[in-house]
Amino acid sequence: MAAKLKSGDKVVVLTGKDKGKEGTISSVDPKAGKAVVDGLNMAIRHTRQTQNDQGGRLPKAMPIQLSNLALLDANGKATRVGFRMEDGKKVRFAKTTGDVIDA
Repeated sequence: MAAKLKSGDKVVVLTGKDKGKEGTISSVDPKAGKAVVDGLNMAIRHTRQTQNDQGGRLPKAMPIQLSNLALLDANGKATRVGFRMEDGKKVRFAKTTGDVIDA
């Protein structure tokens, strides 16, 4: 299945403790159906000190289910993503406005 959400997309969280917050996707795991959004779904992780890093209790962004994320359109509202063919090329578009997301 084609990726409806990709790295670099601006998204809003639909459910959970961070509901309504916005952020940018830093990585996507399509096999698990999850994405990591910068600054959202933070958890404290205990890390051992190494030669390069200080270590300690560090906050880390944890993965969020893709179904709990929605893309933000040009108006700043949550939208679903659809696919259509334009000039023989498959493109993503916002269902609310019909605008092409990535040309």
